[in-house]
Amino acid sequence: MTQVYLDYNATAPVRPAAAQAALEAMQAVGNPSSVHSAGRAAHARIEQARADVATLVGSHAPSVTFVSGGAEANALAIDSAIATGARRLIVSAIEHATVLETAKAAALTVEIMPVDAQGVADLGWLAERLSRWDAADGAPFVALMLANNETGVIQPIAQAAALVREAGGWLHADAVQAAGKIAIDFRELGADTLSLSAHKLGGPQGVGALVAGARSTISRRLHGGGQERGRRAGTQNVPGIAGFGAAASEALQDLQAIADRSTWRDTAERALLEAGAVVFGERVDRLANTLCFAAPGYDANLQVMSLDLAGVMVSAGAACSSGKVTPSHVLAAMGAGDLAGCAIRASGGWATCEQDWSRLAEAWIEANDRRTARRRASAA
Repeated sequence: MTQVYLDYNATAPVRPAAAQAALEAMQAVGNPSSVHSAGRAAHARIEQARADVATLVGSHAPSVTFVSGGAEANALAIDSAIATGARRLIVSAIEHATVLETAKAAALTVEIMPVDAQGVADLGWLAERLSRWDAADGAPFVALMLANNETGVIQPIAQAAALVREAGGWLHADAVQAAGKIAIDFRELGADTLSLSAHKLGGPQGVGALVAGARSTISRRLHGGGQERGRRAGTQNVPGIAGFGAAASEALQDLQAIADRSTWRDTAERALLEAGAVVFGERVDRLANTLCFAAPGYDANLQVMSLDLAGVMVSAGAACSSGKVTPSHVLAAMGAGDLAGCAIRASGGWATCEQDWSRLAEAWIEANDRRTARRRASAA
């Protein structure tokens, strides 16, 4: 049975160019902080990757700090804002757990910015809240992701950034899911910091980056040497960073192809809607690779297992809870009610083909038909 992988938002298959770049770096010797030729060669690999990652998001190389992944990048942004005086944090209701939990762990007041039924942040709420900000709470810190990892809904970052900037605050945008799927211009977005993760766009796992603008001051969390311009101590992960750079370069070239493939997703979506599924965020701009849907009374665990038995791999919610499947806080914030425990997410990417999306729709409809038949038989 041919396996269909539609879980790119959890992790994407490593691109061949990224694997090759990581392998070449792994086979070479040299600490990038050493001044001899091998060290300089390792350093050059890092700086080339830094330039490639910066280009992907419309920034410049010195703004990029390499870290262990999206989780650390989000934490570094939040901790840096606190270190520069933030005393109260605003995070959107649909943020990734690495933002929500880091904010909660800061032992500060955390306010939740609501979203509408389509999963778009309520900027009216944000504007009103910032209009009555107390200077005793320091500069406002607001976290709003660029594109949601579960629904794919794209957020109005530029508008939010304008509000936060007018209030003298710091806007952090988690762009882990958006990078490599939509065009990003860091300067046009107006965010102060932007988090990235290599493995979401076809790079290795265990490496990411925080992109920081001129208005933000990064306060390092790991102390020691002066690596990463003094922002993060420790010998850099040269193979991972090299793979990240190669993946970023290829992802930039693939942006139009990824956008064009939305028709494959849309065809599958129409078939699912006709079969009785509910699609989340269907009325607003979404990532072209993401489809989040549910059927009333059809448990997410059962859907994932049924599809897996049919050779189709998808996720229930975010893949960041150590294998546990719980009702989505994102969908709950959208007012989905009981459907929040019935939602699954399919997500494609650079190696996905049209038949993958077709097979998803076919397999889900077949499984749902069997479920419906069993329910009717038991009720008879």
